[in-house]
Order: sequence, then structure tokens, then C-alpha cells
Amino acid sequence: MSTTRVAILTVSDAASADASADRSGPAVRDLLIINGEFECKYSLIVPNDEAHVRHTVRTWCEQGDVDWVLTIGGTGFGVRDRTPEAIRPLIERDAPGLVHLLLASSLQKTPLAALSRPVAGTVKNTLVVTLPGSMRAARENLEALLANGVIDHALQLVKSGSGVQLHAALAAVASDQHSKAHHHHHHHSHAPQPRSVLSHDPALPVTMRPRESPYPPVSVDSATSSILSAIKPLPVVQLPFGPELKGHVLAEDVHAPQDLPSTSTASVDGYALHSYDQPGVYRVLTSRTHKLSDPLPLDAVYRINTGAPLPAGADTIIMVEDTRLHSTVNDDSGQEEEKEVKTLVQVPKGDNVRAPGSDIRKDELVLEAGQVLHDTGGEIGTLALVGRKEVGVYRKPVVAIMSTGSELIDVRAPKSLESDSQGGISDTNRPSLQAALLGMGYRVVDLGIVPDDLDAHVSTIEKGLQEADLLLTTGGTSMGTSDLLKPVIERQLGGTVHFGRVSVEPGKSTTFATIPAAAHPNGSIPMFALPGSLAAALVTFNIFMVPALRRLGGWPMEHCQLPKVMVKIQDSMQLDPCPEYHRIIIKAGPTGLNAYSTGGQRSSRVTGLSGANGLVALPAKSGVGPDKLEVGEMAVSTYCDMRYYLFIVANSNSSISF
Repeated sequence: MSTTRVAILTVSDAASADASADRSGPAVRDLLIINGEFECKYSLIVPNDEAHVRHTVRTWCEQGDVDWVLTIGGTGFGVRDRTPEAIRPLIERDAPGLVHLLLASSLQKTPLAALSRPVAGTVKNTLVVTLPGSMRAARENLEALLANGVIDHALQLVKSGSGVQLHAALAAVASDQHSKAHHHHHHHSHAPQPRSVLSHDPALPVTMRPRESPYPPVSVDSATSSILSAIKPLPVVQLPFGPELKGHVLAEDVHAPQDLPSTSTASVDGYALHSYDQPGVYRVLTSRTHKLSDPLPLDAVYRINTGAPLPAGADTIIMVEDTRLHSTVNDDSGQEEEKEVKTLVQVPKGDNVRAPGSDIRKDELVLEAGQVLHDTGGEIGTLALVGRKEVGVYRKPVVAIMSTGSELIDVRAPKSLESDSQGGISDTNRPSLQAALLGMGYRVVDLGIVPDDLDAHVSTIEKGLQEADLLLTTGGTSMGTSDLLKPVIERQLGGTVHFGRVSVEPGKSTTFATIPAAAHPNGSIPMFALPGSLAAALVTFNIFMVPALRRLGGWPMEHCQLPKVMVKIQDSMQLDPCPEYHRIIIKAGPTGLNAYSTGGQRSSRVTGLSGANGLVALPAKSGVGPDKLEVGEMAVSTYCDMRYYLFIVANSNSSISF
């Protein structure tokens, strides 16, 4: 079999503090290397922290470059043994047979193995197995897995989806049957596979060009799956701390370098004193008259503000409300100042005091890799709290945008048209999409309007490939003689059109492709060719491009698509033979969110977009079902920040997958 890529995760508080204490990890790695069929791609030590373990394993599995993840340690009944709890939520398909094998192997050595809690199963296309922390037990478990080809067989099935090498006699039949079953079982496998050149040859006469699109229409789900499968995050960069980090995604875990607060501090305004001080009259000291490092005298209190450290010897705070001014004195500037106060109560030890580490403990995980640094400020504030001067984040994509069509006019730089010109149509798409991108915090390279000329298309797209991480264009995706984008992508630039049509209105001609780019760190650059009408362009931008932008920027796969909420339909909506996105305005009401139609839904009706903040995903009309969505029906809505994206709503009463 081919070389298996393995990642080894040692889970140990002791080894995370001192790597030399990890004997099990190197022993497992050496045993795999000696076997000769394994490549140890990653090896890491983490403390017995459930969130940390889960994040590391999930990241390895999602990267797609590891076939087998082995964790070592944390599988017993100790208070800190949380590896099974960390791994189980990730498992998509359990492997109880492997668990039984591990337990049976260990029980042959010692009855104490009954206290082990192994876990095994697959996460995406990666096999995950937990081993005990003892070096001897870990080696014995691994030897049991390697014996008799058990793990080879399991990994072959996980990696290839079939046992072809182990069942050669049935190869032709089994491979075909398994391929069909696998396609049916995994929803993401419905995504269209990249195709060879299907576009028309622009050099041929019009009469020889196809009259129907050679690109099969795909569902919205398939199209989205295809996009997310083809795109991987951009490289990690180190950026200095500041508000400019907003919108980036953390590429590293952030831990507190020290306890916070680092010393005992006041949680109220008042006076620091000793808990044994009885009610009475005390001198008032301040930061100008007393050093914090000097013990607080028995006859004095120390005036303190919220968040300030306590002076040496003080162990409690009395609030201002529990004191009375007893005498005053003029300070050096002539201002009247407190000289003495009378305390009215005795305050217990620790009252109104924040103990060291009560907010955050040293080495505590405060922000996890994959966390979006939102512009609401909480994550930025946390980075400031722990004193980070710089942080590793995924680079945000730069988007190059262009419009196609000799008939278009840039209203910002109008030009005179020849008498036989095709047009005088204002380019509404490019400025609208630029506004959306800039509002999301992305840098935009404006490639302008490209005429219906093959060389102009090639040179402009090549410029975009050099300056951006994603290309966005509108128009030129249909079957007209001047629709050149698909031929340019496939024939001139060697790109792959992953899909060229989508079963949805508006936006049937939406096209997604990837173009080789040797100089780019990802090796290729994604390109979206959206429909020419503004309504269709904005709808498909939000449906397809937003997840792509998120994925490029390092968003976790499960967060690239938009979350759902419930809404109530306030206007009836007619169903169409094709699934449709109906533009709406969503408003909050006393009983929840209400969805109002923006009126006519023709893709050319730009005014229907004004004020729209949502989309109802209407399923295709069937012969036996209803022909409209009625007023008052509840629907599932994808909710997100209206400054960034649109709502997406699906009819909750429909069994049709949209």
C-alpha cells in the first residue's frame, strides 16, 4: 500500500511542560518508522485539556493531509483524563471493532486494562485511534493494530473507499458497487467533479457553436460543496496587535502568559485595610503618600480605585459607602484632601478583592485557533488583555473584480460611444459588489470593464491572477457569441470549470472555476463568473462567494455557511418549476422575525434589491405540492450580521433539499 501519513498527539500535562518527559510519543513514532509504510507528518504534545485536544485533532482531520491520527494518553479514569470526551464529538463513524481489539490486547497483559477508555473511528477521511499513556501499553496496542494487516485494511478502506487491493478478484464489481454506495452515503460527494474542456471554441464560426450549454446544472448544495472542497485557506501571517486585526481568523491558540490579575486588586472603589481592623478612625494614605511595597500601617487605610493593586499587608476593601469623612487637610496645591475617615463596619478577609488569577490563570487558553476576530471588539480586547504584541492569523483574501461587455459604461468615467456601438448600459455590478466587499473588510483590485475581445479577457484575467487571491467577474457566462469567460478559463488559461450552471433563479449561469497560478502560495486561484444582471449577481455573490471568501480567510469549514433562524412569511410567494431565491426585507416583530417580499422578482429589477436584507429559498414547485408559500407560514432563515451578508430562508414544510 502507499505510504500512510500519521499525526501523533501526546496528551500529558507533564510532557507539555517538559518535552523530555514524553517517552510514549517517540516510542510510537519509532515503531511506525521501523514498519516502513508510515510517514510521521505531525508530532505534538498538549496538556490534558479537552478543548485543546479536540481542536488539534479536528484541525489535522480538516486539513486533509493526514490519514491516521494517534492520540497517546488521557484515556483512563483520572480527573484530568479527558481524551475520550474530546474525541467522541468529532467521530462521524465509530470503529467498535478496533476498540475491542485494543481492549482485548491490553487485557491479555493486565486486568487493569479494563479501566482504559479507548475511542476509534473516522473524522472526515481520517482514522482516529486513542492509545493509553503508558509507553509499554501504547506500544502493545499499536503492535496489535499493525498485526495481521488490520490497520492496513482499515486505512485502505478509509483512504480509497474500497478494499480493492485486498479483494483483487472482485475488483471490477466491488469498486463499481462501492463507488455508487459511497456517492449515495456522503452528501458532499454529490458535488460535480472538475471537467475537461467543455466550452465552445471562439475561433469557430457561430453556426458551429453549441446551442445548449455543455455544463450540467447542479444544485445549490452541490455547488457550495464543490466550492468549499476546491478552496483552502491562505497562508498564515504574523500581524501586529491593533484594531486592524478585525475580520481576520486566528491561526494559533492564544494562552495567558501570566495570572490575571497578577496580584490582588480592588473590585470596588474604597479603602484597603486589614480584615482584623475594627470600626474606628484611620489615617488615609494614597499612592502619593505610600508605596505599595511597604506594609500598610495599623492606624491607616489606603484609598483605592477599582482594578488597582492592594498595598502590602492589606487583605480586604471597605466600600466608600461604609465610611464617613472624619477630618480634612489641604495638600501642596491647596486642595482640600481627606486626612482621616471613620470606618463603620469590620470587613471580612477578601471582601471586594479580586484574587490573583481569578479572571485568567497562567497558560489558560483564552482564544482558540479558528476564532474570528470580530469588529464587535471582544476578541481584540482579549488579545490586549493578555498583552499580545503580534499574533498569527490567516491572510485575508484580496479580490480582483471586473465587468465584461462592450456595451457597458463606467458612470465614474463615461466615454463617448460610436454610432454603431452596442450600448450605453451603466455598469451597476462592479460598484455594487465593490461596496459589498469593502464593507466586509476585503481589499479590492479594480480591473475595470473588459470588452468582448479574447485577448482583452486573457490579459485582464492574467493581471488579476498576479495581484489577487480570488477573481470575480460578472457577465459573459451564457451561450452568446460574446460570452468568452469559459473558453478563456479552459482553453487559454488551463483552468478547470467546476460547474457552469446552477439550478436556481436568479443565477442559473453562475460559474465557478480554478485557474493554475504557480506564483500563488495555494497553487491556483478561484474565479467566480456571476450573471450579468445585478439582482442575480448580488444573490449569487452572497450564496456562493461569501463562503469562498470565508474559507480563503481561514474560517473553519463548519462556519463558512450562514446560521439559520426562524421567520414568519408576511406576503404569499409563488413557487416556480426551478428553485428560487426571493428577495425580502426581514424585520423584528413582537413575536419574532417577519419576512416581507420586495415585490417583483425579475433578475433585471434592480430596485427590488433596495432595502433587501434577506432571501427566501423557495423550493421548486412539484405536481402534488402547494404552488405558493402562504402568509403566516414559518420558515427557516439563515441569519447573519446584516452589515455583511443576507438572510437565507428555506420553507420548513418542504422536504426538498435546496
